[in-house]
Amino acid sequence: MPRHAAKSSREKLTARSRAELRALQRATLAVVMNPLTRANRTAPRLRDGRATKSAVAAIAKPNDRLTAFERLEIYNRMYWFRVLDSLHEDCPGLRAALGERKFMRLAEAFLLKHPSSYWTLRDLPQRLADFIRRTPRLTAPHTALCEDIARFEWAQVEVYDGAARPVFTVDDLLDSDPAKLRLALQPYLQLLELRYPVDDYLIAIRKRESLLRGDASNAPTALRVRADSKVPRPRRAPCRVAVHRHHGKIYFKRLEPAAFKILAAIRSGQPLDRALAAGIPRAKRPREDWAATVQGWFRSWMELGWFCRG
Repeated sequence: MPRHAAKSSREKLTARSRAELRALQRATLAVVMNPLTRANRTAPRLRDGRATKSAVAAIAKPNDRLTAFERLEIYNRMYWFRVLDSLHEDCPGLRAALGERKFMRLAEAFLLKHPSSYWTLRDLPQRLADFIRRTPRLTAPHTALCEDIARFEWAQVEVYDGAARPVFTVDDLLDSDPAKLRLALQPYLQLLELRYPVDDYLIAIRKRESLLRGDASNAPTALRVRADSKVPRPRRAPCRVAVHRHHGKIYFKRLEPAAFKILAAIRSGQPLDRALAAGIPRAKRPREDWAATVQGWFRSWMELGWFCRG
């Protein structure tokens, strides 16, 4: 290698101020986050039309093995492979509903609009449901279903490592005035009002994937599943679901409309008597079965640890 080239590779690109450092960081990110070609290589031009090689020359130097372009290409490919792989792993329901190719087009468009900006990839799909709603052409004719799936899959992320507070117990209810008692729901608990029964859909997808991975003990069953078509998309049917965790595992629980309204009112900060009024109209209160039903709901919710003190 020529001596002048080796010397050039040791030269440092320096930033003499915070403004110059920010400019250098933005220029680097413009290359690293630029979409790859269909062959998964660094594109010859950036999104703003500039030649990639010229942009790279201003922020990187070659070494004794790689050109400046090749060095940045490593990070460019690594970024896209990692974020796409993360979304692919976090969104099995969307992949099943759209198919792999259409899902990848959605993922790439989403990441161009909302590139990774968190210290953890956990938060990457946080705005995916909103993006689907605002960009329906990428998921048509199943946009409403895909938005519900994205909300449901993100809720599971929130539930998995969301905060938990000390549980509100039956003893805490003794001698409490319902008009003044304010319960609160555990921060990790997610209440979803959906247009499609995506909870059952996700369960079916997971069962099928488990069989395809060879987790099933009945090999002929796994072979039949592999030969069958994919899990059919669910038909539209409104449902209300609580996504929660119990002993470290994530669960889904269907809720009656009245139960959902009560929990939503509690989450909004309403005292217990108003929360009950939100879920049970006055005309239905005299019915004895309502009292028993509500008691059963609260007993179940407390056993699951959903309540904490407001």
